[in-house]
Amino acid sequence: MKRTFMLTVAILTVGFLSVAFKVDQQPKPWNVPDKNAKTANPVKSNAAAIAAGKTLWSTHCSSCHGKTGLGDGTKAAQLKTQPADFSKAAFQSQTDGSIYYKIAEGRDDMPSFKKKIPEQEDIWNLVVFVRSLKK
Repeated sequence: MKRTFMLTVAILTVGFLSVAFKVDQQPKPWNVPDKNAKTANPVKSNAAAIAAGKTLWSTHCSSCHGKTGLGDGTKAAQLKTQPADFSKAAFQSQTDGSIYYKIAEGRDDMPSFKKKIPEQEDIWNLVVFVRSLKK
């Protein structure tokens, strides 16, 4: 009886701690330098830019962020942090320069793409595509 009680307490403790740990995992703020945040997107939002960005998205981003940017890609569950939901107003309220910076520089689970996508215009096309994911 004592052994069963101790085992139950141990299981409940581990379960509680794992749930508590995930609840505490709030995304930390991702501050972008003012200079970068204020950088204007030189690419006009049009069908060609969206299509170019979508191609890049399919190659580099959808595995984590999902096909429609909800953060539900096939690799999302393997990450330490939940990928952002790009359809939410909190994400869409960021400047184009901030989004560009985050794609180019990366942080934690989000890799830097400045070497994988070396053409700046391509990253700006990706920013244009991400803007199309809003609700």
